Amino acid sequence: MKRVTLLALLVLLGPAALADGWGSAEDAFPEGVSVDARLEEIRRRIQAAVVYPHTARARRLEGVATVGFEIDRSSGLAHGIRLVDSSGHPSLDRAAERSVVRAGELPWVYGHLEVPVRFHLQP
Repeated sequence: MKRVTLLALLVLLGPAALADGWGSAEDAFPEGVSVDARLEEIRRRIQAAVVYPHTARARRLEGVATVGFEIDRSSGLAHGIRLVDSSGHPSLDRAAERSVVRAGELPWVYGHLEVPVRFHLQP
């Protein structure tokens, strides 16, 4: 079985980082869905699970919080969730961590992941 090697930078920059030589990833499931596709799906599910805090929305707070975690291979659930980089607003940071939990079962990827969670209000 091949081993997946992921760099935090790769997760932050997305699949294009591989083409640019930023890192390398070998897939533990080479016949299945690619690592790039799974990483993109993880980012998509977490962002879709974001609930904008009412008070932050009322105060028009925006930002990007980066959360770190690993995915349990058997359950697909994130564990060891922690804030890696603050949005500058504690309420958005907490909402970013909760969005990882709210995303539920995620595609399995080996190793520690770091995913940016964006909070942006439409005009």
